Amino acid sequence: MSSNPDEATPQEGEIRIDASQLRPGVHVRLPVSWVKHQFMFSSFVIENEEQVRLIAAMKLPQLFCDPARCKVPPRPLQEVAAVDHDAELAAQAERESLAALEAARMDASRERERMMEGLRQRLVKAGQLHHKAAATVSSAIRNFGTSPRQSVKDLTRICEESTTALFSDPDSAFVLVVDKARNDRQAVHALSVMTLSLLLGKQAGLSEQALRVLGTGALLHDIGARLITPSILRNPARNRHEEKFFRAHCRNGYDEALQAGALSPPILDAILSHHERCDGSGFPDRLMGNAIPLTARMVGIADRFDTLVNPGEPRLAIGPAEALATMWSRDQKGFDSGLLQLFVRAMGVYPPGSIVQLSDGQIGTVVGSAPVSKPLAPKVMIYAPEVPRHQAIIADLAMQDVVTIERPLRLQDRSVEELNYLLPHRKVDWSCST
Repeated sequence: MSSNPDEATPQEGEIRIDASQLRPGVHVRLPVSWVKHQFMFSSFVIENEEQVRLIAAMKLPQLFCDPARCKVPPRPLQEVAAVDHDAELAAQAERESLAALEAARMDASRERERMMEGLRQRLVKAGQLHHKAAATVSSAIRNFGTSPRQSVKDLTRICEESTTALFSDPDSAFVLVVDKARNDRQAVHALSVMTLSLLLGKQAGLSEQALRVLGTGALLHDIGARLITPSILRNPARNRHEEKFFRAHCRNGYDEALQAGALSPPILDAILSHHERCDGSGFPDRLMGNAIPLTARMVGIADRFDTLVNPGEPRLAIGPAEALATMWSRDQKGFDSGLLQLFVRAMGVYPPGSIVQLSDGQIGTVVGSAPVSKPLAPKVMIYAPEVPRHQAIIADLAMQDVVTIERPLRLQDRSVEELNYLLPHRKVDWSCST
């Protein structure tokens, strides 16, 4: 499962060891692909004698050990002969015991693969629903000027379906954030902001009905931007006249939505005031603090996050973890501090779409939420080019205590091959946030 094509070459800090030197507490790296052994990872610290015997039974010509990761040192070579001599006295019994252990381990491996396949299928299904929803949102936004009531009806349905999915399968929301559909950019941005707003709203304890109102407002928040020239939306350095034209989308969208009718005040608030900031630096009315309606404050946080990770100019994109850090350190005065804290908590220590390095050196992307009891252990899809992406290895870090996330990685520092494998749609359709 290593991303290193030469698995039989010692990595930095590693030494070669013999299977007879293994014991619980020793770190070992198996120089074979993940698909050729029954352990969850190829690099780990041995937990018990059962794992020692299973590794020995593989009869690998060489093993690798990182002494810095060992809890105890490998057995010294002079100790090996005595241990092996004693073991020979019960060789037959050992082989029978080993066969039983290997059978049990393989059963566990198959069960792990079954669970992994189940998660893969859930993510695939959620991704398909996301693509379908993006197409509906795209059509609704495009036709809002001529058929506003039908557009609102369609967007409300998408929001209701997404809210239901969020409660039944939280990981489905991760897909909506990670997996960018190949539809028009404004639709993808609207869907992402809706999803992020729902995650925040759920963390804030809003009722399901209130979440639907919030989500609909998020889907419609940029309805006034649909007539702005894409080049202006994508330009991070708009001139004074372009910026004035851009800022008018809040008021224009509000006026148009108001004329459409059938929209509640909280939804209209999200459209008009999602660019307001608590320190008075926003627009269009330079509102401050609690004078900014709640839905606008929540949608504003979601909109800013998506702007950072999915900008109109892809080269300016930053990773989700870096985006949260930026909002907390640089933008904090502009947002409701309580809501921003809840947003950070909702997104998790490692937000969806984060590229991370694991403690065994592997690279992956966060694709599933972490349990409350283990906030540092989300589900991670591993970069394993030898494994087809549709069969990608998804490790549920909460199911074990051996491999952990070491640190998040900057997107700009990763290779094209890694990004295409871990975030395949990102290079095609990053939304043009406004």
